[in-house]
Amino acid sequence: MRVQERESAADAALATVLRQAVETVERAGFPFLVLGGLAASLVGRPRWTHDIDFLVRPDDARQVLEALRAAGFTTEETDPVWIFKAFKDQVMVDIIFMVMGGIYLDDEMRAHSIERTYDGLRLRIPSPEDQIVIKGIVHREETSRHWFDALAILGRAELDWEYLLRRARVGARRVLALLIYAQSTDILVPSWVIRRLYEEVYAE
Repeated sequence: MRVQERESAADAALATVLRQAVETVERAGFPFLVLGGLAASLVGRPRWTHDIDFLVRPDDARQVLEALRAAGFTTEETDPVWIFKAFKDQVMVDIIFMVMGGIYLDDEMRAHSIERTYDGLRLRIPSPEDQIVIKGIVHREETSRHWFDALAILGRAELDWEYLLRRARVGARRVLALLIYAQSTDILVPSWVIRRLYEEVYAE
């Protein structure tokens, strides 16, 4: 099978499993947001992703996993601190209940979440501001795509800067570094936002 055909088949499998997973968790009645590369591509730069990320409340994680298992997914309690996994048709669904830095699916994130459409399926995803904060905090050398996802969102989305500043407090130094870098590449980050975050980090 040629590369293009393999990618097309993988895209089709991803869309099918995504729909099944979303419908399963919605029927089970648990709040969740679609996270990761898929969510970032809907508000920032288009990029291919090979897995699905759900952000759920910690108290719901095992029940979400059980709902997926009952729907025919293979499941595992991968790490009780932050992530479980479900698999179907070679597509992986990450059930995330704590993002690095101590970020959880809280009421404020849910209230600011937005809806977007992927392959005809309506998805609820974190706001651009929450995605920027998450990606600014979690990026590492081996996952530099998070940094560039965040830059793309900064460059393309209309942002509530006050909300971003409030959410950035969980990882203020990393978000500050991201915003300064973004401004250095001519992305329009207001200087007052950088000053406010700088003062919060380095105030005597």
